Amino acid sequence: MNQEPTRMPQRKRLASGQLLIDGKWRNASDGATVPTVDPTTEETITEVAKATLEDAESAVASARRAFEAGDWSRLHHEARAKILFRVADLLDERAEDFALREAMDMGMPYRDFLDVIMPHCSGLFRLFGGLAMHAMDGAYRATYEPHTRILTRREPLGVVAAITPFNFPLALTCSKVAPALAAGNTIVHKPASDTPLTALALAQVILDAGVPDGVYNLVTGPGGTLGDALVRHPLVDKIAFTGSTAVGQNIIRNGAATLKHTTMELGGKSPNIIFADADLDAAVQAAFWGIFWNKGEVCVAGSRLLVERPIYDEVVERLAALANAAVLGDPLDPRTQMGPLASKAEFDKVRQYVESGKASSARLVAGGDVRKIDGRGLFIEPTVFADATNELKISRDEIFGPVLPIIPFDGDEEAVRIANDTPYGLAAGIQTRDLSRALRLADRIAAGTVWINTWHKYHPNGPFGGYKMSGYGREQGAEALESYTQYKSIWANIA
Repeated sequence: MNQEPTRMPQRKRLASGQLLIDGKWRNASDGATVPTVDPTTEETITEVAKATLEDAESAVASARRAFEAGDWSRLHHEARAKILFRVADLLDERAEDFALREAMDMGMPYRDFLDVIMPHCSGLFRLFGGLAMHAMDGAYRATYEPHTRILTRREPLGVVAAITPFNFPLALTCSKVAPALAAGNTIVHKPASDTPLTALALAQVILDAGVPDGVYNLVTGPGGTLGDALVRHPLVDKIAFTGSTAVGQNIIRNGAATLKHTTMELGGKSPNIIFADADLDAAVQAAFWGIFWNKGEVCVAGSRLLVERPIYDEVVERLAALANAAVLGDPLDPRTQMGPLASKAEFDKVRQYVESGKASSARLVAGGDVRKIDGRGLFIEPTVFADATNELKISRDEIFGPVLPIIPFDGDEEAVRIANDTPYGLAAGIQTRDLSRALRLADRIAAGTVWINTWHKYHPNGPFGGYKMSGYGREQGAEALESYTQYKSIWANIA
């Protein structure tokens, strides 16, 4: 996140976005469109098709035909892998276009996208292309009977509906699409209505890479109607969802009638624990970027900071100084550290949490206000509350913005108790020079990811997912293929 692009890209108006159904770009069946807005300028970037229920039905029918009558699910694993490798190459070749879209659409700094997100996304297609060449193989097993054998094989599930969020539009799409395609499934993708621009570009990449018509379908528009239609549709076999816990619960309920397979990557309120023996320079940097990277619109943001009392005052002072000095600005400007929140709705929600913190027993030490850049933009200052307790609203709820409560603690036991005192279990961090302590506590913290002396480290090979109300199933890593396949056992009498 430190490299600067060689030039500052220029903002531009994009061509209107259409739906991709059965390999063809088309308008919504009723011609309706919806604007997508740049949160930096608060101006319309382009108009995107607003799909109808009829369009969703067509997309599912297309995916079902491609699965049952097409060649994709029966294609040899190596042939599918070659196409996935081509997707990865095209993503890299078009990286600047994707970075511009995400910067304009949701406010992520352009340089962060190029340095961090784009290599991760292309890496996902390379990883699952490689895994497809051997992980889909079956086995030949003996039984108690000498003349009976079991042949096992892995098969795709069928039609996967990928419903993705606004905060990492491309990364959290690729983490679903890559394993789903590698396993031989077909897909209907419903991106967040606020940030559809990289989804449109990804769909074109998938077409250009040679994925057959109907295997990948894209419907843009409101999540409430389109998402629910996909969840309830009897021809959809699996829902892969990233979003809030409340929406995830509804998806599970509404998909129960047809026994949908589901992968749920939901909310978080991740504790970051700084012990007195930590390298304070590194620990404070990890705490700052843990919460303020991508303006806190990160499901695994370090949104509760637990600090051991001997160093508490110093950590508060350092973090407040960093927050007050943070550079807010246009995400296309290489000097920018924090861009705007992704939408007016998110901006208004986070403002309410800031006001809740101000009204609580916690002490505001940095930020706490909105900001305009050249008179425009949905900016909220990086906000730090000291002397918080774990019972406060700002310490309990997933704010999904640049707001950090700092909670003091004494010793290992209290640190673990506070860390686990949450309904969520997505991520956690431990900052200490004592590796033995770090590993002991990592075993005791109920979270799907635990970072030691760092934060925000990701790799396509590392399984990612939550405990408790942060969801279930894993994305990334070989483990993800389990969620997109099913096993068949074939018994053979060879006597």
